[in-house]
Amino acid sequence: MLLTAPGHKPTFLFSRGSASNSVTRTRPCRLCKATLITNSESFEVGRLVGSYGFMNITSYSGFQSGTDIDYSSGDLGRLRVQDVGEGSVKIRLYEGRVSQGPLRGTSILFKVYPGKRASGLEADMMAANELNAHSFLQSSSEGICQNLLILVGGFETKTGEQWLAFRNDGKYSAADYAKVSSEKVSKNRALGEQISWNQFEQEQKIKRRAYFVIKLLQGALRGLAFMHDHDRLHQSLGPSSILLNTIIERDAAYLVPRIRDLAFSVDISYPYLEESPGTLSEGLWRRASAAGAFTLMEKRAFGIADDIYEAGLLFAYLAFIPFCEAGIMDSISLQRLLESTFQLDLQATREYCLADDRLLDAVKFLDLGDGAGWELLQAMLNPDFRKRPIAEAILNHRFITGAVL
Repeated sequence: MLLTAPGHKPTFLFSRGSASNSVTRTRPCRLCKATLITNSESFEVGRLVGSYGFMNITSYSGFQSGTDIDYSSGDLGRLRVQDVGEGSVKIRLYEGRVSQGPLRGTSILFKVYPGKRASGLEADMMAANELNAHSFLQSSSEGICQNLLILVGGFETKTGEQWLAFRNDGKYSAADYAKVSSEKVSKNRALGEQISWNQFEQEQKIKRRAYFVIKLLQGALRGLAFMHDHDRLHQSLGPSSILLNTIIERDAAYLVPRIRDLAFSVDISYPYLEESPGTLSEGLWRRASAAGAFTLMEKRAFGIADDIYEAGLLFAYLAFIPFCEAGIMDSISLQRLLESTFQLDLQATREYCLADDRLLDAVKFLDLGDGAGWELLQAMLNPDFRKRPIAEAILNHRFITGAVL
């Protein structure tokens, strides 16, 4: 049974420039307030569907020798990871729906940030940043991008919790898809000779999987390209940050991936870059300086290239995990393999993977188009940020267009 939103009478979150007076400066939203639902009585809250936290790096070895860089939450993906731990901010997710107004009956998903009492200022900053990022991107004169999750509204309770309401366009993430796919591989391998007689069906399964993964990457990259074209970085892109409306590979034609989790999003417009960096982006700009990016133009280029590196790790994850048995590879192990073991040398990585029968399907996927997948992955993970392609160029690469299929 659906209940009204818990907590005390809410304060008006969206009428302020930031989520609370204690939050660091955020840019005002351009989105008209009338298009956002800010009255808690307009929502009904259903069951708790889960919770999650954020990873912090507890030890690492960076790419730049002789530098002392403090990597904070959201920086996973630009260093050689040794150990990771959980951050202090815990997010709760609830199902719900809009109960009043033009959007009445719309299915939504609440993302609940704890108040300052529970998690300090960081949770407030993340909530305000995510709110402003979505509001800004949804105000584009080009219209709403279908590959970004849609913010419907939200409110803040007097206990300090920030309730952000998003249109519920799917309950699965790219990580969920990869997990289910790898479990299917394990099941098929366990059956062994019982399925080996039908090689044609096996080949068709691999082709469907390849098409689904490429379609998933297309959507994620379109969303990222839209963000970059509108002067926003994602800064925490990963398999859990991509929402899917289906994980059934036969339904790939109807797949619409949507980027979510913009809590670490960074404004890279030139007016903003001229100001002091916000707390959530300090790590990014320290790394930019360490990489030799000092001018506004260089810092902006570094930020975009940093997102592309994360997208490259997402590409690698989707090239391996769905094609391997469960437990053979995970995101951290894969990142260590690429960064620490082979120093981002993708040719050496391929030779290593060829020697392991459990990784052969992943190798074959990246071998499509005479090695087009390895070529693109090498470009996206280039150690020199200046040589990484922009999102639009990646979308036009023959591997992502599907020309290799």
